[in-house]
Amino acid sequence: MQFFWLYIDDLVGKGLDTFIILKLVGLVSISMLTTAIPLALLFSSIMTFGNLGESFELIAIKSAGIPLIRFMRPLFIFAIFLAGIAFLLANNIIPVSQMRLTTLKYEIIVSKPAIDLKEGVFYDKIDGYVIKLGKKEANDSVINDIVIFEKRFGLQDNMIMAKSGVMRVTPDKKFLEFILYNGWRYQEKGYRATTNTEFTRLNFKEYKKVFDLKSFQMNKTVDVIYDPKMLSVRQLGKAIDSIQSMDSFFIKKASIEIYPYLKFILYKDSARLFKEIPSSPIKNFDAIIPKDERYNIVESVGYQFSSLQNNLASLVTIYKDQQHAETMHAIEWHRKFTLSFACIVLFLIGAPLGAIIRKGGLGAPMVSAIAFFVIFFLLNNFGEKLAKSEQWSVYAGMWLSSLFLIPVGLFLTYKAMRDSQLFNQEFYYRFLQPIKVTLQKYFKK
Repeated sequence: MQFFWLYIDDLVGKGLDTFIILKLVGLVSISMLTTAIPLALLFSSIMTFGNLGESFELIAIKSAGIPLIRFMRPLFIFAIFLAGIAFLLANNIIPVSQMRLTTLKYEIIVSKPAIDLKEGVFYDKIDGYVIKLGKKEANDSVINDIVIFEKRFGLQDNMIMAKSGVMRVTPDKKFLEFILYNGWRYQEKGYRATTNTEFTRLNFKEYKKVFDLKSFQMNKTVDVIYDPKMLSVRQLGKAIDSIQSMDSFFIKKASIEIYPYLKFILYKDSARLFKEIPSSPIKNFDAIIPKDERYNIVESVGYQFSSLQNNLASLVTIYKDQQHAETMHAIEWHRKFTLSFACIVLFLIGAPLGAIIRKGGLGAPMVSAIAFFVIFFLLNNFGEKLAKSEQWSVYAGMWLSSLFLIPVGLFLTYKAMRDSQLFNQEFYYRFLQPIKVTLQKYFKK
């Protein structure tokens, strides 16, 4: 839903068929799998252990001498298996779906709106033509008072006018046909830069005009739109190595573009580099520069420093773009592992939390799962944004949610093993009851 709200303006009015819409929905859904699997694992683990606790099966298991950790072991192994499945999806399936989604999204955005000829409105979406309809019948096929401008030259627009006609699209959706009746065709021939032109007026009882709708069809372009999300772990590693190897290129490029403007280096005395040679101080710049040469020298120095500044600014911009590209590739590399590792982390939270809550069904497990998943989601986005802005390192930003939730999961596991009253309302009621009685006695006095 977030995707469609974001691109609703680019999707509406493009004449998309059902297959394209279903394909778009499918590709967007596939890209959400790595986020949906941790949430599903969290919710299912809370609900499963909540049902076991509500039916006192956990108590029977513990009374038989089986600790909670041992009972959780097979499910923990299954959570690791699901984490591996999530990694395979993120590494092999998601990049391909992301590439096709980006390509399809680009094709939809750049495609022209669907044909919608309205009464009294000039329609210019067909290349080389402007069409105006005076009136349309209820079936949208019979039209009246048609004017068609052919835009071939700046001052020599050909024109067709007809009193009535029929409009239809060919079955293969490639052409728009106008069958026109009782009209005129005006055409001017000749080179427009001279007055030696020929104007032709043709009257017709029936005339067929065909418009090519090739520009309205979605282009089956090659997948060439690049995005780090389209790469696997191995490809991301190679890309990061290639970007990091560009440092030597920048050093060489900087020396080539900056050194020519530092011509004074050519005249330096190498002896001064190793020993100090006393020199007479020059208090005034005008003392060594002739008066008639001062303006030319100052102007030349200004040009030199201006060129040097522009070259340095260009190098800085390119280098920052390179650093940002390296950061984006590193974020996607870590994302393959963090979302998979989140399956294990959220299971460590969900299983003991369900054992503590001891409530099955869809009520309390749903609320608890949403609460912890919102925390995970916010921490994940917060860390990613800090990593993208380069305020934090990529490691700290992408692993922030896991590092925060692992202690929470271990704490809940510890409490669940000792039958904690962490979420028991009666425990807090008994704990607060003496305080309530004391406060009532104090206020009565």
